[in-house]
Amino acid sequence: MIFQGIKSIVKKKNFSASLRLVEHANTTCPGNLITPAANSFRGVRNNSTFSSNVALKSWTKPIEKLQFVPDVTFKTRTRDENGDFEWKDVTTKDLFEKKRVVIFALPGAFTPTCSTTHLPGYEESYEEILKLNIDDVYCLSVNDAFVMRQWGIHQGLAEDKSPGSLGFEQVKLLPDGAAHFTRGMGLSNVWDTERGFGERSWRYSAVVNDMRIEQMFVEKMDGEENIQNSVDDPFKCSDSGTMIEYLKSYIFRKVYV
Repeated sequence: MIFQGIKSIVKKKNFSASLRLVEHANTTCPGNLITPAANSFRGVRNNSTFSSNVALKSWTKPIEKLQFVPDVTFKTRTRDENGDFEWKDVTTKDLFEKKRVVIFALPGAFTPTCSTTHLPGYEESYEEILKLNIDDVYCLSVNDAFVMRQWGIHQGLAEDKSPGSLGFEQVKLLPDGAAHFTRGMGLSNVWDTERGFGERSWRYSAVVNDMRIEQMFVEKMDGEENIQNSVDDPFKCSDSGTMIEYLKSYIFRKVYV
């Protein structure tokens, strides 16, 4: 009986600590608290223990078409009238309201596939995409504004040095450093024991039409999306080519169907 009582107290303390951690981690992404056991996360595909102590179901379940994108604020860096850098808050409404835009997300700046194929593909196709009734193209990663800018420069993207700009002339790089947007999209992925990345975004692309998801291309492996701590990094449907095919077919349906 004494031992059972001690176990009960320990469980209560652990639960209280976990609950406080959830409240501190993110108060803007509602969801259901689930247990930290590895097998409680959908699509876990490795033999290691999922090390995150707390997670929300909504962070790992992708949102669906016609749903609104998350209402968040991005912490960006921009130039002032003197050319010096300063912080600038950019909201979801600033980026998506009354616009039709393409957004693609990837696991990390400076990582191989993201740097050799994913971002370069959209940068090369930028003008073609805009001709398909798109207002702009955004690239998002769970990295801070400093890392994203240096990555863009390293990739050879042309800088936009005008005051208040998002930093680059063509594809705009969005720093989702605290993963607020990524969690709201239901595409948070924790690579801990597999790559040591920590929390990042699963790879996907989407068309956002006036704040709502018009179409999404979420990478899958064996039919499953957003596989936590995945060994593989699938890249089959979130590329610029697939996006262009969709945009052309959309115009065809609007005109001829």
